[in-house]
Amino acid sequence: MKLIQQLKKSILLKTSAVYTLTNIINAAIPFLMMPILTRELTPVDYGIVSMFQVLVGIVAPFTGLSVNGAINRKYYDRDKIDFPKYVANSIILLLSSTLIVGILFILFSKGISDISAFPKGWLWAVLVVSFCQFIISIVLVHWQVQVKPLFFGIFQISNTLLNVGLSLWFVLGLNFNWQGRIQGQVVTAILFAIVGFIILNKNGWIKWGLNKEYMKNGLQFGLPLIPHTLGAFIITMSDRLFLTNMVGVAETGLYTVGYQFGNIIGLVQDAFNKAWVPWLFGKLKVGEEETKKQIVKITYIYFVVILTGALLLSVLAPWFLSFFVGEEFRDASKYVFWVALGYAFNGMYKLVGNYIFYAEKTKYLAWITFLTAILNIIFTYVMIKINGPIGAAQATALAFFISFILTWILSSRIYKMPWFSFNNK
Repeated sequence: MKLIQQLKKSILLKTSAVYTLTNIINAAIPFLMMPILTRELTPVDYGIVSMFQVLVGIVAPFTGLSVNGAINRKYYDRDKIDFPKYVANSIILLLSSTLIVGILFILFSKGISDISAFPKGWLWAVLVVSFCQFIISIVLVHWQVQVKPLFFGIFQISNTLLNVGLSLWFVLGLNFNWQGRIQGQVVTAILFAIVGFIILNKNGWIKWGLNKEYMKNGLQFGLPLIPHTLGAFIITMSDRLFLTNMVGVAETGLYTVGYQFGNIIGLVQDAFNKAWVPWLFGKLKVGEEETKKQIVKITYIYFVVILTGALLLSVLAPWFLSFFVGEEFRDASKYVFWVALGYAFNGMYKLVGNYIFYAEKTKYLAWITFLTAILNIIFTYVMIKINGPIGAAQATALAFFISFILTWILSSRIYKMPWFSFNNK
């Protein structure tokens, strides 16, 4: 087939394979920690660590104001702008927004701690990690848009290895329990943000100097993405907030283990999308109609593959978790099917949503995601009430499906693709 021949010759398959391998290795390292941590930590400890990730996810869109997405897009306009200066002004926005978020954290620390069941004295760690992740993401974005998956993979895997190594040392060697797991993440984030900043400077990817137009453009792109990013976070993380408050933090720990296994589908689809975006944007810039038909064919094939993968993973989960995790966590397999299905829908959403990013119409995508997030809050509460803890995972899958359908409809209106007329003539 012509399509298969094109794919074999395309850089898409090669880069996708590297990103997939990187994601597998990157995920396998902390995944292999589960047999150790589920025997060393209690479900309550695991729940506290999970809530730390929830808080980082909430804060991240506001530290940096999602301007890292603008950096990704503006790389393709680097012949029209001073791109290194654009990056520098994005970092200035990061510093300003982090200061504001830090002040709010101080003012509302007690309320945040009460709602999240996360210790007030550790809230500083949330702000530090979210700040450092932005710097790290800028480095990764540069390698992604330049189609350098090997550098991307080495940096990301090294980050994870240090994170895991320090966490195990703090938990096993120093008996710090949940505190050790969080300390491992904090120290790693700081070190890799420093390394990332050095890389940005050394490669000439930063040129200091205030530019109001660049800052304005970054905000115009990034601010509408805050509802989008926050909405996406609510869909993926609000389940844990509800479980913590409606069932208990121990059930949140159990849920997190099942979620990690189901998220294997999320890692695979994310790897494909990392390779897909630079390839897709390059093809869309040319704008050939025949190429668009080929893109649609690949998209439909991908939909079938990712849904099949989610089903297979859920079948294997009970058997695998029966010996892989500690005895207290083995019931986590009940969550895997719904989590895997949700991430399959999320992968489908990413493919249709990329056209909205290319067209720079992110404000519309933001409102769809935020609307879906509000629905997810309602779904989660109602379904936990009706079906118990499993309702949290079911609500997440439903929210991802709605997000995918609405985004596909929006995408088809913003950027025309031959979704229903892709046969070759």
